[in-house]
Amino acid sequence: MSSQVNILTQTRIALVGNPNCGKTALFNALTGSRQKVANYAGVTVEKKEGAYLSPKGKKVKVVDLPGTYSLRARSPDEEVTRDVVLGKFANESIPDAIICVADATNLHLGLRLVLELKKVGKPIVLALNMMDVARKRGYDIDIKLLSNELGVPVIPTVAIRKNGINELVAAVEQEVGKFITENSSVETTNNQNNSSHLKCVWTEPNAIEVRSYHKEVERILCVANRKQGFASEWTKRLDAFLLHPVFGLVTLLAILFLVFQAVFTLSEYPNGLIESSFAALQGLITEYLPDGILRSLISDGIIAGVGSVLVFLPQILSLFFFLLLLEDTGYMARAAFLMDKLMGGVGLHGRAFIPLLSSFGCAIPGIMSTRTIESKKDRIITILIAPLMTCSARLPVYTLIIAAFIPSKTILGFANLQGLVMFGLYVIGIISALVVAFILKRFFIKGNVHPLLMELPTYKLPSIKNLFLGLTTRAKLFLSKAGTLILALMVVIWFLSTFPSAPEGATLPDIDYTFAGMIGHFFEPFLAPIGFNWQIAIALIPGMAAREVAVAALGTVYAISGSEDAVAEGLKTMLVNAWTLPTALSFLTWYIFAPQCAPTLAVAKRETNSWVWPTVMFTYMFGLAYLCSFIVFHVTQYLIR
Repeated sequence: MSSQVNILTQTRIALVGNPNCGKTALFNALTGSRQKVANYAGVTVEKKEGAYLSPKGKKVKVVDLPGTYSLRARSPDEEVTRDVVLGKFANESIPDAIICVADATNLHLGLRLVLELKKVGKPIVLALNMMDVARKRGYDIDIKLLSNELGVPVIPTVAIRKNGINELVAAVEQEVGKFITENSSVETTNNQNNSSHLKCVWTEPNAIEVRSYHKEVERILCVANRKQGFASEWTKRLDAFLLHPVFGLVTLLAILFLVFQAVFTLSEYPNGLIESSFAALQGLITEYLPDGILRSLISDGIIAGVGSVLVFLPQILSLFFFLLLLEDTGYMARAAFLMDKLMGGVGLHGRAFIPLLSSFGCAIPGIMSTRTIESKKDRIITILIAPLMTCSARLPVYTLIIAAFIPSKTILGFANLQGLVMFGLYVIGIISALVVAFILKRFFIKGNVHPLLMELPTYKLPSIKNLFLGLTTRAKLFLSKAGTLILALMVVIWFLSTFPSAPEGATLPDIDYTFAGMIGHFFEPFLAPIGFNWQIAIALIPGMAAREVAVAALGTVYAISGSEDAVAEGLKTMLVNAWTLPTALSFLTWYIFAPQCAPTLAVAKRETNSWVWPTVMFTYMFGLAYLCSFIVFHVTQYLIR
């Protein structure tokens, strides 16, 4: 008895299920806020764990695994699910039990997964989720008969309302206890530590076994599914419009327009609040710490570094809020379906649309969301082109240069020239990303174009709790993964921009005497063919931490100080006198293509587990930026002669 209790205190449950079956909602219902997120060792797929208390007061760990249709893994997410279930990770044991989650309105795929999981040899409980929807649609499932045919307990659940959760928890505890009792002879000959780390011997089913699974599922459904339900009429009507080749695309574009407008609008106030808070904090440091290296490190290095991370958070959370909302309602899968033809034209999968969409807010969450792409090659290509989407960090630079060099006048009777130029910069980024994807797929990272095979979920109302937990998870993940690297990079850039200090009687800006200034002068001859002077070269160096930092760096180089607005206004006048139009247009072109964002490179390294692909990203984007800037500079020079 003591042995059983000791093992129950360490019970670890794996949550497995098809995509869109309500698995995450069930995980949230079981664990609440007792969750933590990390990455599995050696891979970039998220590891979400939580815990709950069993009826006997024992702590049970739950790991929420990525959605899968089979243990025959076909994507990075599915590989992780398979490897966790089979205990293939070096420092993790096989789960003590498995909760398989199935959509009650679509039992066929869920039951086939149950039959595969039974081969693992661990206790299994089937959570028959979304039973409320199934009943409304006329499904009549004999739960007891289904349980007898499968040989596993079947618990009806409605995860978003926590219906059936207590019964599910009790069933898991009972099955684990029964399994321990039945295998007590093994426990007496092996100590707990060794037995818990035994690896499962599992072989991938061949074609004959897969067909036999399908036949067995059909037989079980004929016996236990007493009445077949009907598809939702609302789903049929909405899909007839939203999946229409014309009206569906128009609706998708309208939704995307509204989302981006909302993202910029909603994030404007918190962005300003964060910026003002860190500016106030820097002011306190300046007031109470004497001038010197320590004050500069804390104010310009650490505080500025943390601020450069947090200032992105409102936009990222706003964007993810809408993405999670669209995902939870069932629309996101339809958006990928609509965009599949366009993405397939350049050799990519329809799922690549979602990461590229995210990259308009910031390339970091866009790169992170490529995990859902099944093909590794398609995933890498999507990561490589994501930074070409015009992110919000480019806007301060675009706004400054356009305001200084492009006149604000109306053309064609309705369009503002400055607005058209801004729109053109966005379009150039999109077209260049698609062209680069086509070239990479055709000549360098070759692979078959995979058809988009996905099950469209039914439409449903989103869960506020799930949205909140999803946003909390994303915030923690962004801050823990990107934040540490960005902070470290900012400290390095601070060092380059601070040392050595200006000599006595120096007449030039302090940055001119630093390592960054030396580098700027060193690279001036290299950048001269594209119209850049040494001041621009200096601005590009701290601008590597985040693109928008270049505006403040230019203000420092040209000795313009004051508030952000004052710096911007002063720079407009200064740049008009110091730069030519070809230089300004070349600078804009550079910012369309250049890898002017070290955090993006760092996150790309984390997501690919290698410096190879960030190096490829940096090299091709740098080469593209230089070539296009060279062309724009010299063509413009020729035209205005």
